[in-house]
Amino acid sequence: MSVEPTGRHPRPADHRGGGAGRRPFPGPFPGPRRRAAALLRHPAAAPLGLLAAGAVGAAYLYARDPHLPGQALPFCPWRRLTGLQCPGCGGTRMAYDLLHGDLAAAWHDNAALLLALPFVVAWFAVRLRHGLAGRHWRLRAGPRAVAALLAAAALWTVGRNLL
Repeated sequence: MSVEPTGRHPRPADHRGGGAGRRPFPGPFPGPRRRAAALLRHPAAAPLGLLAAGAVGAAYLYARDPHLPGQALPFCPWRRLTGLQCPGCGGTRMAYDLLHGDLAAAWHDNAALLLALPFVVAWFAVRLRHGLAGRHWRLRAGPRAVAALLAAAALWTVGRNLL
């Protein structure tokens, strides 16, 4: 006496399906969760997420003045602990001044970040362009470039705290 599965015909066993009547395992996430996970792995997901977060942050910062006390804005832990300015101190004030079109005040708040901003924008534009084209792209910096950036940050920190 042979027993047949009810409601479906048995499939022949193969190395992918796992045998007669079995379906292959679809992966870690079934259905919509699987598609959402695939979208998050897309090369454009990180740059587009960063762009959205930056737009939300800029809208929040536009309505608050970091030059005034009592604003709900981030603080520099290094400055709070040591009383000295780090290379990024003044970045929030600089961004606020740029959002309001005051280039001179932005220069006064953090000149090094203001000078680095075009390079960061160019890096982001290239990464976004490659991501939208479906390609992964990563900036590769050699040891000399990293050493030069760290030396510039150290010189900027020492110079702005001495003067």
